Amino acid sequence: MEWIGKDLEKLREKKPLVHNITNYVVMNTTANALLAIGASPVMAHAIEELEEMIALADALVINIGTLDEHKIYSMLKAVEVAKELKKPVVLDPVGAGATKLRTKTSLNLLELGDISVVRGNFGEIAALLGKHGKTRGVDSAVYDKDAAKDLAKKAAEKFGTVVAVTGAVDYVSDGERTYAIENGTSMLGRVTGTGCMATAIIGAFLAVEEPLKATIAGLTTFEIAAEKAVEESPYPGSFHMKLYDWLYRIDGALIKERAKVREVEP
Repeated sequence: MEWIGKDLEKLREKKPLVHNITNYVVMNTTANALLAIGASPVMAHAIEELEEMIALADALVINIGTLDEHKIYSMLKAVEVAKELKKPVVLDPVGAGATKLRTKTSLNLLELGDISVVRGNFGEIAALLGKHGKTRGVDSAVYDKDAAKDLAKKAAEKFGTVVAVTGAVDYVSDGERTYAIENGTSMLGRVTGTGCMATAIIGAFLAVEEPLKATIAGLTTFEIAAEKAVEESPYPGSFHMKLYDWLYRIDGALIKERAKVREVEP
């Protein structure tokens, strides 16, 4: 996985501007994660400045965690502008399947086209394929490792994008190739917004890499940093702090040593 380390070096050299239209719960943590890894975050929702901001940005991250009518309008407009300007877009369908509004909003954003990557948990991605009852609040109520692989592939085929189904094992697919990532720690589930942080980091890698490899690189880098953080601090509060430290400290040598990424059979 030497290429992941090289992509990380490119990211840090470029310092990409990642435009986030995200939820209120994770604005601070997401911004700090992007800064720690070497990117530059901006959190802008106002419809009046979207075109200017997206023109400046290297990637757009859409996170539907806290919806209202004004934010939905901004998200839809932002995806349209990004499509016109050929900027990569990551969608995090937070809580899709929990309510009709969240599922409908996610599908509407996908229907606009040119979403580069969708990253969600098992329940969220299942809901986008019409399989409801697998989401509880914004968390997945179930996780099936064998089904997750097929889910990622089917969603990628249906929506014409790269899809990551994250969980105990992450599956990333472009509809033709599917990869498993077996890094990470259960402590990520004890701190709010870690999935949102991973999504934003994928956005940063999209500034220097094509969508499939950017998704693999973003998730692997983030999860190895989490592994190192929990080794030093096995409790949620201090783990959260150490996660930022390791996003800053991680390098290609550590990624090469610890990456657990493999291509899986169709």
